[in-house]
Amino acid sequence: MFSDQVKIFVRSGTGGAGSLHFRREKFVPRGGPDGGDGGRGGSVYAVADPGLNTLFRYVNQRHFRAEHGGSGSERTRHGSAGNDLLVPVPLGTVIHDHETGAVLGDLSLPGQKLLVARGGRGGLGNTHFATATYQAPRIAEKGEPGEERTLILELKLIADVGIVGLPNGGKSTLLSVISAARPKIADYPFTTLSPNLGVVVSDDYSFVAADLPGLIEGAHEGLGLGHDFLRHVERTSVLIHVVDGADGSADEVLARIDMINQELALHSAELMTRPQVVAINKQDLPEARANRPAIEAALTARGVPVFPISAATSQGIEPLLRMTRQILESERARLAVITPVPETIIIPPQVEELRIERLRGGGYRVHNRRAERAVAMTDMANDEALNRLQDLFRLFGVSKALEKAGVVDGDTVFIGEAELAWGNVVEAPTSRRLTRKEREARLLEEERQGLE
Repeated sequence: MFSDQVKIFVRSGTGGAGSLHFRREKFVPRGGPDGGDGGRGGSVYAVADPGLNTLFRYVNQRHFRAEHGGSGSERTRHGSAGNDLLVPVPLGTVIHDHETGAVLGDLSLPGQKLLVARGGRGGLGNTHFATATYQAPRIAEKGEPGEERTLILELKLIADVGIVGLPNGGKSTLLSVISAARPKIADYPFTTLSPNLGVVVSDDYSFVAADLPGLIEGAHEGLGLGHDFLRHVERTSVLIHVVDGADGSADEVLARIDMINQELALHSAELMTRPQVVAINKQDLPEARANRPAIEAALTARGVPVFPISAATSQGIEPLLRMTRQILESERARLAVITPVPETIIIPPQVEELRIERLRGGGYRVHNRRAERAVAMTDMANDEALNRLQDLFRLFGVSKALEKAGVVDGDTVFIGEAELAWGNVVEAPTSRRLTRKEREARLLEEERQGLE
């Protein structure tokens, strides 16, 4: 079964928790902190696999989760990193964010990878929170939660040659003649409801041809099979435009050729720069033979190569394939110069501006990724961790923004999944008190170390 658009859910691994541990050895009754950091959670990557040609495997399997990171332990031992998860997709897959509709990446080269969900960073162990004046910190971070995303995978076939034309024009019959493909063929429109691929061998040269669903007027607006067809045309290097030479007068046949080209241009102006050859089909019928001279003259005047063929009897097929091969060789030579090396596409971390929402039922909600991450990585049962969280709120501008919005002591503030009572300040030990500039410098350094 051919599938060219599916929706999947991905989640990266949560980072491991940092360790709150103190060195305890013989003759060293009060050793310093030695809690190690948690390991980073596994990330989720989409990777272009040339062995696939459909998204069917994701019709039933839609959820993908990477491994969590391991927790840190004593003697500054770091937790193990979670294994990354690779989601293989066919060449030509475009990946969209379901929520925003943004295109995250276009995987068109074998082995090309796209980071779709970044693994959560591991929490810092208590060794990071020691200072000259505060040598026994009882604080460690929890791991950062992994990212969640719902993705739309859209396959745009990568075929060398696209066979286009009106429904029931002979496209499927042509593909069955020039390759080993056996598409469904019948005498009614829209026999082909999904693309058919076939490998064509001409002498010692081979290429992939796609028999694409038939177009009708208004296809660029989604009429008929519309966008389901046009997305696949974008990847082809050469178009074979098959027309029924026996359907009406020569002028009517030319009008239908112009209509198809107009639909291609309205979908994407770039499509009209593709090399195109026209195959006037059904030359085994007298009506097609009678229309042939006028059609050939009109198209030749436009600089379009024309080939009279009969897909039913294989008449004229070899000259058509030779010209197609000649054009493809030229295109491949041109693209070989500019084709980039496969790379890993890294999506920048999600950035969210600080925004305060006043809730109808009372209280406030803070919208800010940094603040949400800080809350998720804080042990709410630890007084020292709460002190550090309040320092982070001041550093991120959350406290100032809430005060500007009208928050007072006792108000409920929601950040991420946490519900906090604003103003519930826990006094820090006297030995830990630093200047504001020193606290900010420490917090920034801790955050930098955690992101490494």
